[in-house]
Amino acid sequence: MQFGLFSVGDVTMDPTTGRTPSEGERIHAMTQIALKAEEVGLDVFATGEHHNPPFVPSAPTTHLAYIAAKTEHLKLSTATTLITTTDPVRIAEDYAFLQHLSGGRVDLMMGRGNTGPVYPWFGKDIRQGIPLAIENYHLLRRLWREQNVTWKGQFRTPLQGFTATPAPLDGVAPFVWHGSIRSTEIAEQAAFYGDGFFHNNIFWNIEHTAQMVGLYRQRFERYGHGDASQAIVGLGGQAFMADSEAEAKRIFRPYFDNAPVYGHGPSLEDFTRQTPLTVGTPEMVIERTLSFADHVGDYQRQLFLMDHAGLPLEMALEQVEILGREVVPVLRREFEARRPEGVPSEPPTHASLAAEGPDSPHRKVVTSPVAIAEQEAAAQREEVATR
Repeated sequence: MQFGLFSVGDVTMDPTTGRTPSEGERIHAMTQIALKAEEVGLDVFATGEHHNPPFVPSAPTTHLAYIAAKTEHLKLSTATTLITTTDPVRIAEDYAFLQHLSGGRVDLMMGRGNTGPVYPWFGKDIRQGIPLAIENYHLLRRLWREQNVTWKGQFRTPLQGFTATPAPLDGVAPFVWHGSIRSTEIAEQAAFYGDGFFHNNIFWNIEHTAQMVGLYRQRFERYGHGDASQAIVGLGGQAFMADSEAEAKRIFRPYFDNAPVYGHGPSLEDFTRQTPLTVGTPEMVIERTLSFADHVGDYQRQLFLMDHAGLPLEMALEQVEILGREVVPVLRREFEARRPEGVPSEPPTHASLAAEGPDSPHRKVVTSPVAIAEQEAAAQREEVATR
């Protein structure tokens, strides 16, 4: 199972000192946290994509390329890549380039984002969010899998014999997750292509998360990719740890109360009851995280948000240290001990996808055996009708 961190890159005042870091300091802090993740044995670092204050990660591939140059094993991902407002040609070329730079240590999460104004900033209509996500992603799959793409759609200018450069490393497109917290259409999209589904459940109760993951698993099986239990699932989480629950709450409470993400809303106690946020001891984080699989089934990736709400860099690095040294080793052991035979331990990697060879379903635009059979049957009916 993969464990790691995701960062939303917020620039937030430290409520205990009144000091707000500069944008440059925040970017540096995110980089140091990624390097610490590799140092303590975590698997993944994922950056968000935002184009509005108070967030800084507007150029994920630039940042991930820099981190790739300073690491050897860390997998680089996003949380999320804005498939609705970023042109698919740009995504295809940027992330293939990053694949080559990093030696294949790249996957990415597609999402619509949660900031409405971003749509007109990039010339798009938020009312078309779902259709944009569907059309743009299908085009992206073609750009990564076909040498010459001729295409016409609703939301961008047509392409005529276009070749994206560079091609994906070894001819293998990056593995894709689809991130959504409430859109069933996105869970359906992930299932249709046999991609991963990431439910960043940091604002949601586990019952809602279980419903979304359950839908994705059912549709994954319906499209012929395997048993529902074999679907590739990732979850978000949040934690703040200290030697005792009381001490953790004492330290973290001012940051929680003033956070732009959830401050001035539910109390810390209410939020920890209603969402995955765990503020307490490492043992409490272990117990809470293990319980997620009781609701969503055995899954493959767990990412934690630990550098938000104005926490100073030193404190965030200490939290990553505790996570990597005390929490994750236990979680690895316990999650694998309960994992049924036949359920993947990890999501696909570049190495595993390359090993499948040129006939791998991953190298096809449409991977669903059910969808392919339905398309072939429809084509045959059309041929008969035109005779």
